Amino acid sequence: MMKSLAEQVKVLATGALQSLFPEANIQEKDVLVNETKPEFKGDYTVVLFPFVKALRQNPVALGNAVGAYLVEHHELFTAHETVSGFLNLSIADAYWAGFLKSYVLTDALKAQAAAQKKVMVEYSSPNTNKPLHLGHLRNNFLGIAVANMLEAAGEDVVKTCVVNDRGVHICKSMIAWQLFGENSTPEQAGVKGDHFVGDFYVKFNDEHKRQIKELMAGGMEEKQAEQEAPIMKATQQMLVDWEAGKPEVIELWKKMNGWVYEGFDTTYKAIGSTFDKVYYESNTYLLGKDLVEEGLDKGVFYQKEDGSVWIDLTADGLDEKLVRRKDGTSVYITQDIGLAVEKQKEYGIDESIYVVGDEQNYHFKVLKLICQKLGLPAADGIYHLSYGMVELPTGKMKSREGTVVDADDLVAEMVRLAQEQTEASGKTDGFDAEELVSLYEMIGLGALKFYLLRVEPKKKMIFNPEESIDLHGFTATFIQYAHARIRSVLRKGEYTGQDLNFSIDSLQSEERALLIHLEQYAAVLQESARAFNPGALCNYSFKLAQLFNTFYDKCSIAKADTEAQKQMRMRMAAFTADTLKHALSLLGINVPEKM
Repeated sequence: MMKSLAEQVKVLATGALQSLFPEANIQEKDVLVNETKPEFKGDYTVVLFPFVKALRQNPVALGNAVGAYLVEHHELFTAHETVSGFLNLSIADAYWAGFLKSYVLTDALKAQAAAQKKVMVEYSSPNTNKPLHLGHLRNNFLGIAVANMLEAAGEDVVKTCVVNDRGVHICKSMIAWQLFGENSTPEQAGVKGDHFVGDFYVKFNDEHKRQIKELMAGGMEEKQAEQEAPIMKATQQMLVDWEAGKPEVIELWKKMNGWVYEGFDTTYKAIGSTFDKVYYESNTYLLGKDLVEEGLDKGVFYQKEDGSVWIDLTADGLDEKLVRRKDGTSVYITQDIGLAVEKQKEYGIDESIYVVGDEQNYHFKVLKLICQKLGLPAADGIYHLSYGMVELPTGKMKSREGTVVDADDLVAEMVRLAQEQTEASGKTDGFDAEELVSLYEMIGLGALKFYLLRVEPKKKMIFNPEESIDLHGFTATFIQYAHARIRSVLRKGEYTGQDLNFSIDSLQSEERALLIHLEQYAAVLQESARAFNPGALCNYSFKLAQLFNTFYDKCSIAKADTEAQKQMRMRMAAFTADTLKHALSLLGINVPEKM
């Protein structure tokens, strides 16, 4: 694996310390290297404070000794300056000339890639009784971005989705359709399939509340009324009939789920979600039963007098967990253990990343512990990518139950805002009608994705549609505009990328800052992928766009002093555009060629 420039500096600085102070046994892991702060001279800084006491050296004297050694022994460095315990090193212009002439983005990413692992990323996991909502959007965008980043970092990635297509919640929509649907279809109603079925889920809740109120008026307690309401009893019976395979129930279940899947597919296509494999709970809910017996034999599980089977996790800081009911039926954790085994058998995965909301933190701690105690393959590779709830400043944009924000409504609203902003700023010249539709979708969806990804996943967040699309803020719109601006500059300069007849004699500070950031991309991507953190890539891309804007304002391309300088700056601009496009593509965001 080829080392980044920062890592090369670290290796060489470690070597210098070892040569100057062989008795100290200084290791590479002990040496910290950062990018030099802009108010000081230099490109990279070696932090020497950890060694001052052990080496009994004055910080400045130590820095000067190490700096002089590096400049004398390595052509990579041209100057050094010590400020307190910080050694600031200047990188030779010749290095940057070589970087500009030979750098190929795909080659740099391959060179940084580590040993390949098989990684499964599971995301989305919708229920088939309602449409995708705002929380699903954050889930999908995280899953897509993490899968893309891992793949770009060299991993062999499998993208999966588990659809919750069975259970009492599904039966609620089915009963409501039987009662109120009058044999209607989504096509007849002119409603998207998932919304159509979701509306009947709402109708169930409304009718259930009405019946509860009626029973309570007759003197029944509320909890009893909830269970005794005719619509709930019919739903429970339907679930029994489904599990027994009653033909007319199975037929209705397949028909209504089919409507939902058509709706999901439309939404997935709009937001760019794809899966290599979709698992259905109706096919997996019986998995894991054999593992309970295996766990009993191994002493991992124990059986109570009533016949129920449990695991005691109190020694692990948790509690006792049921894995099989006394009637022999499995619970969710049992199904998930079985499915984990199934996935590993099918794909031979080393790691399994579950993109699931933070309300399931406990569940996934238990899942990993049980898999480890059973000695299941790749149990150590289970990782819960937990994320917080997303809300809107108003609490909702459009809701069917007063709390849920539909994904389709939100996407449509973002596209509308993109159109409104673009038209208001007068930036529609040079586009035909079809191009404008594409541009609005690109800006609107890009703003939505970036805003939901820029925050660390574990944090709860408030999504502000207007703020997310601000041309001057920490947004995809800002970065998209920078990319379009660069492409315009390159078109006007008739850049071909073929003229490499230049050398670098003296870089301006803005040029140097841009080059340093460009060189860091492959390493940042690796680090972001390992941390499953798309937010780091958002930060990198935004800073790169900012650095380019500063560079472009201070270092004229069209009015460069020489043709060689012009070609050098055009190449820097082209690298920037390519890097922005690549980084945003990993986040699932497209960039326009003009804007």
